[in-house]
Amino acid sequence: MRYAQGGGLDAAARARREQVRMAAVEFIAAGESDEQVAARFRVTKMSVNRWRRAFARGGTAALTSEGAGGNRPLLTEDQRRELVELIEQGPAAHGHLDQRWTLARIRELIRVRFAVDYRSSGGLHEMLTRLGVSWQVPTRRAVERNEEAIAAWREETWPDIRGRPRNAARTSASKTKPARG
Repeated sequence: MRYAQGGGLDAAARARREQVRMAAVEFIAAGESDEQVAARFRVTKMSVNRWRRAFARGGTAALTSEGAGGNRPLLTEDQRRELVELIEQGPAAHGHLDQRWTLARIRELIRVRFAVDYRSSGGLHEMLTRLGVSWQVPTRRAVERNEEAIAAWREETWPDIRGRPRNAARTSASKTKPARG
């Protein structure tokens, strides 16, 4: 899973890495070489060297975790929860006649409700995926759905469609070689 898909480090993993940096800096301060510290903590010499330079510049405060990487979310956690609730109400509750959400409709809902403009469909798509929201599938079946008609169609019409046409000639995908008889 890629970082953009929500696969980055969580708070617990960032805290574990910070503990490793703090423990390693004790050995750095004691005079051990980058190679020795790297071998002790099973990290690269480049990481140890980066920690050494950060420690020299700003002490242990320079080695603390700065939180999750990347851009900050455009919507707060509360706004994202509210957005999920609004989407679960369905498109009809927000003035759309059919039962399909589209990214454009959700973008407009966010713009009107939260005054936030998602310019990128990709960014909106990723946020909705992380929230576990499906914007293309209706949450309920249509009121007009007729189960008996569907069952009859499956029994009577579908077998005819699925079967091979009786008079279909054998053909070839090749433009140079005719089909064999």
